[in-house]
Amino acid sequence: MERKIYNKQPAACNCINLRRASQSITEVYDEMIAASGLKISQYLLLNNVKHLGPVSVSNLALEIRLDRTTIVRNLKPLEERDLIIDVAGSGSRNRQLMLTDKGLENLEVASPLWVEAQNYIKEYLGEEDMNTLTKLLSKIEALVP
Repeated sequence: MERKIYNKQPAACNCINLRRASQSITEVYDEMIAASGLKISQYLLLNNVKHLGPVSVSNLALEIRLDRTTIVRNLKPLEERDLIIDVAGSGSRNRQLMLTDKGLENLEVASPLWVEAQNYIKEYLGEEDMNTLTKLLSKIEALVP
C-alpha cells in the first residue's frame, strides 16, 4: 500500500496524542479492509463473535474489554445487514449472538485484508517499535480495571 506519511508534531497532552494515533490507525485499517464492506470496528466484532459465539453482549464486552454500550451501538448495523443473529430462545432476556452465513462470508473476505493492514503497520513501525508500542499500550490500559 502506498501512503503519504506526514510529519506531525506531538501535542503537550498525552491524551490527545493517543486519540490522534488511534484515529490514524483506525483510518489505515478502515481503508485497507474497505473492499470487504466492513470497518475495522465491525471486523473485530464479527471476528470475536465467531470465536466466542454464541455469546452474550455482556460476555463479548468483557472478553474484548470495550464498553458494552459501544458494542451495542456497533452491533446494530451488523444485525441490520444480517451478518449476526440473536439465537437466544424466545422470551430470553439474554441475547446470544452468532454469525450468519453472510457474516462468515464477509469475515472470510476481510481477514486477509486485515492481515495486510497488520503487516503494513508492523512494517511501517518496525519490529522493535511495534513490540514497544504493544507493551506501552498494555501498560496504559492497565491504569483502569
